[in-house]
Amino acid sequence: MKLSIVYDSKTGSTAKMAEYIAEGIRTVPGAEAKIFPITAVDEDYVKASSALIVGTPTYNGSLTARVKAWLEEAPAKLDVAGKLGGAFATAAFIHGGGDLAIQCVLTHLMVDGMMVYSGGHVHGMPVIHLGPVAISPELDSFAPLFRTYGQRMAQQAAKLNG
Repeated sequence: MKLSIVYDSKTGSTAKMAEYIAEGIRTVPGAEAKIFPITAVDEDYVKASSALIVGTPTYNGSLTARVKAWLEEAPAKLDVAGKLGGAFATAAFIHGGGDLAIQCVLTHLMVDGMMVYSGGHVHGMPVIHLGPVAISPELDSFAPLFRTYGQRMAQQAAKLNG
């Protein structure tokens, strides 16, 4: 079972969080994760994936222009309808818009027919309602949260794919 992580990253923070998510995904038997910067997405891999997770830095309280442009064009041609979708963000400030950026990504994924998932509170702690947000400069302190999110996404993809 393949899962794709596509991200934009200007300083490397969002790329680092994508790695942590992939580590969590790989803890689930049979799950394979590949990470792609938004400028170099392997379309065949994404098409073959059971899930797509999109990551964005937070700029001006929302997602980056590159992520928005990608979401307006790419998912429709990547056959994502009916697949599992998720989102994550990085931010410089605790109230810098990370949740808003994630909501925007999730809305785009739903418009393209994806089933979005985060695990919510049903798994207990840590609670991840929409998707994880890492706050700079303490990125590594969020690693367990991002690994847990990756693991939960892979477990849900496995349930959906039998």
